[in-house]
Amino acid sequence: MENNKLKHTDRELILLKEEISEMWKLVLSQLEKSKQAYLNKDVELAREVISREKRVDAFELKIDSDCENYIALYSPVAVDLRLILSMIKICTTLERIGDYAKGVAKHVIKDDCLQTDPALIEDLQIETAFDTVISMLVDSFVAFESENTKLSGKIIAKDELVDELYHKSIYTIAEYIRKNAPMTECCLKTLLLMRKLERIGDHCSNIVEEIVFYIDAKVLKHAKKNVNNIKE
Repeated sequence: MENNKLKHTDRELILLKEEISEMWKLVLSQLEKSKQAYLNKDVELAREVISREKRVDAFELKIDSDCENYIALYSPVAVDLRLILSMIKICTTLERIGDYAKGVAKHVIKDDCLQTDPALIEDLQIETAFDTVISMLVDSFVAFESENTKLSGKIIAKDELVDELYHKSIYTIAEYIRKNAPMTECCLKTLLLMRKLERIGDHCSNIVEEIVFYIDAKVLKHAKKNVNNIKE
């Protein structure tokens, strides 16, 4: 009977991990499409991102409910409990990243800033910021799927790059406004977009914290910038 119970709980965990993997892939697709919509000024693709956000929200509600039920039914301990707690937090974080991808899409549809100076976009390295947060989300997915935290330091280092790009963008945009006052509103909206990308980077780092907690039983919170604390 005990063996049957263990097998059943293992199957339930596998199903939960599959659910969060599907949500992860959806959010990654949303982020990639929001990048394409912004850089290509593709309003239709932006509308697709916004319409698919409901699927992200549905995933969050279902995974939360399934994790809570698992705790109530099986009273997990040790690594299984860490996995469930981590999945609850990762699920919430993925939903927030989805919200930011939707926000980028709304920027394409609602704002009259599609004529933003291409030279400014290049100076801000917006495409680099997009590519960096996308790679962070991909790397964290690989770490979760492979149950290997060796990528943790690399992912957190990328977050520092996104932070740097955001802080530099403040000065770049301020200088551009001084020379192009009529573009002030559009520039400020572009700064908000950079802020969204910076926040996505932070959320990816939060996901890394949860993966390390689940796999290595280590708490990285408040110590993300000290990459040397992360052991293989």
